[in-house]
Amino acid sequence: MKAVRTVEGIGVTDGMLVGVQTPTQRPWPELAKQWAWLERLGFDSLWLADHYVPPFKLDGPIFEPWTLLAALALSTERVRIGVLVSCNTFRHPPLVAKEAVTVDHISGGRLEFGLGAGWFVPEHEMFGIPFPANAELIGRFREAVEICHQLFTQDITTYDGTYYQIRDAPFRPAPLQRPRMPFTLGAHGRRMMRIVARYADRWNSTGSIAEMSDRNRLLDEACSAVGRDPNEILRSHLYVPAILPEEHPWDSPDALRDFMGRLREIGIREAIIQIPPGINPAQVERIAETAAELRSVPA
Repeated sequence: MKAVRTVEGIGVTDGMLVGVQTPTQRPWPELAKQWAWLERLGFDSLWLADHYVPPFKLDGPIFEPWTLLAALALSTERVRIGVLVSCNTFRHPPLVAKEAVTVDHISGGRLEFGLGAGWFVPEHEMFGIPFPANAELIGRFREAVEICHQLFTQDITTYDGTYYQIRDAPFRPAPLQRPRMPFTLGAHGRRMMRIVARYADRWNSTGSIAEMSDRNRLLDEACSAVGRDPNEILRSHLYVPAILPEEHPWDSPDALRDFMGRLREIGIREAIIQIPPGINPAQVERIAETAAELRSVPA
């Protein structure tokens, strides 16, 4: 099986990219205003997470991201948007494909399609969602990626997998973006990287600089194995303050430059940084100005 050719939509500059992931716990009017404001500041992309409960505050409120993203698409006009990443264990693949194509149309073709295998076991246990063993988790993810790719690029799809089956299924309307929306695949390990190498336009992961460097090498090896040019895949890092408390890219322009510089050294071209609650708006504006500066400097 040959690797899938890269599609348009991301990586339109040779510089470093900075996107923002916002929490989905705030009231709807605040989220709508926040996204419109972040777009005006010029960040490259805006994202939501996919959870039933906030992983670091299990009793907190949280919205479902795909319905929320559809509404936020109407609060923005130009910025690329997505779910980082949609959890495959939560939805049947054709359902998430339908959700995605709907948002692609609502947004005027601005969707980045994000998908991951699933990882946070407590929310599965709370809501009675089966969490399979690792081999099945990866197998389901691979089939889901293949199904979504086929649905987005074919009028009629039949798929006979171990976990999912589709029979002569029409997929209409097709995405606005052709041949399909860019795929952002979340992955860490060697077997997942093989799926990324075949299908991803952006690979995203979270972890330390050392961990990201090791995973980046795994992806290069996987690309070599499937005959894919590794430069076709945008390498992306998700900064989560609770996971990386030693990093502080929001603190100052110099802090962001330092963080992005270390990512650049290991071949990562993008950081998507979770916005801290209660951050001073003037501080966000300074970071947005620095992000624009980094975008203009070739990686």
